[in-house]
Amino acid sequence: MTNFLQQVVSGLASGGIYGSLALALVLIHRSTGVLNFAQGEMATLSAFLCWTLVDHGWSFWPAFGATLVLSFAGGAALHTAVIRPIQGGPLLGIVILTIGLLIAINGLDTWIWGGAAKQFHGPFSTAPITVGGVAFSKQDIGVIVVSLVVVVLVGALFTRTKLGLGLRAAAANPLEARLAGVRVGVMLAVGWGLAAALGAVAGVMAAPSLFLDPNMMQTVLLYAFAASVLGGMDSPVGAVVGGLLLGVLLNLVGTYVHWVGGELRLATALAVILAVLLVRPAGLFGRISVTRA
Repeated sequence: MTNFLQQVVSGLASGGIYGSLALALVLIHRSTGVLNFAQGEMATLSAFLCWTLVDHGWSFWPAFGATLVLSFAGGAALHTAVIRPIQGGPLLGIVILTIGLLIAINGLDTWIWGGAAKQFHGPFSTAPITVGGVAFSKQDIGVIVVSLVVVVLVGALFTRTKLGLGLRAAAANPLEARLAGVRVGVMLAVGWGLAAALGAVAGVMAAPSLFLDPNMMQTVLLYAFAASVLGGMDSPVGAVVGGLLLGVLLNLVGTYVHWVGGELRLATALAVILAVLLVRPAGLFGRISVTRA
């Protein structure tokens, strides 16, 4: 039982990272219908920015706050300069563009910071804490708490503010939203900015345990896609819950199904995607849309 609880806590910590990145994917998908394959590389770039500020003498939390602001501005600018000009074109073209951005940002990271892994000292201690025989670290608890705070803040934004109402209107029906006076282009740029900031949270929280290098978030992005599908591609809450569930599931399967181990974790996540698409395509929290002929 002790080992089970320990795997659950560790799974929630890694699942919080998956959920944060999945939430970014869902926000962009809801607003534009696009899967942003560059989301992981954007998160990695944000983590490098935070590491650079800390390396230049900043304390972690001011550096983290500045990184969120810069990431938001970068995401909004990326939409305005790169995505918006082809917004009305074929959806496949935008998807291919995000793949191109993935390659470009990865190359930029390597060019500026090099390909060697860097140690990122996060704000939470990695010293073990034992409660009831279950060993975990402050870093595990910190990642879980940060993820839950992000969910609450995003939920409050969408349900309690006019900005959130505008974002939902622009995503649900851009044409009617324009007729109602909503500046849809601005809302979409804000949505990309928020997604970039959420990706920054995932990248910065992941860097202390994964080590910081240009390819750090590529596997995490696949787990985030699996979490998005599990929770529902149109549900922000589902994205985070899916990430937490996926993190726990992967830990438990890796521990108790011995032939899976660490080598088949990614295959297990892909199997989750396949199973959800076959059984419930809309995900656990997604809404099934019905089109009348």
